Amino acid sequence: MHIPKGNTAELELVTFRQALEAANTPNPHYDVEKWLYAPNFYSEYRYILGTRGEKPLICIGINPSTAEPDNLDNTLKSVERIALGNGFDSFLMFNVYAQRATDPDTMEKTCNAALHRENLEAFRYVLSISRGPAVWAAWGAIIEKRDYLADCVRDMVRVGQTQGARWYCAGAVTKKGHPHHPLYLRKDEKLKPFDVEAYLRDR
Repeated sequence: MHIPKGNTAELELVTFRQALEAANTPNPHYDVEKWLYAPNFYSEYRYILGTRGEKPLICIGINPSTAEPDNLDNTLKSVERIALGNGFDSFLMFNVYAQRATDPDTMEKTCNAALHRENLEAFRYVLSISRGPAVWAAWGAIIEKRDYLADCVRDMVRVGQTQGARWYCAGAVTKKGHPHHPLYLRKDEKLKPFDVEAYLRDR
């Protein structure tokens, strides 16, 4: 379990660029040739966790939980299975909001603009390392937990438009149109196009 210790606004954030530099430096705790982990230590927030490859699937959940390199939770194990099953050689787990919280009900009530800004920098980066980046919307109905989350997605869509992002979902959408969370998907589930702009018009 990870329960936030307080508001992230009280933290001195590691910027994404600082985190990326550290993530590309050899680490005694995991293989940096295999894993991309930023920040490269367990903290109250996480920008990226995934594997390195030529053709990554970028999966977007709501917020990070406890997963780390070589210690994936069930959600990340499902993400990896779906990525490999759809012809990708790697996955990058990204999130609408970077604060760690096992229970989304414990996420902070207001958006930390600085954390969101660095998270968008991370998103720009993961889009830039793939030609024709494939983005899997996978946040489920949890997006309703906080009012600011839909606005965070809007910002991500704008960033994606500049880099040719193609959006997908997997499994059935909810009655309100939310894309399915990675858990409880069949291991052979296929990605299908997701009209994220139409989805946001209803939020």
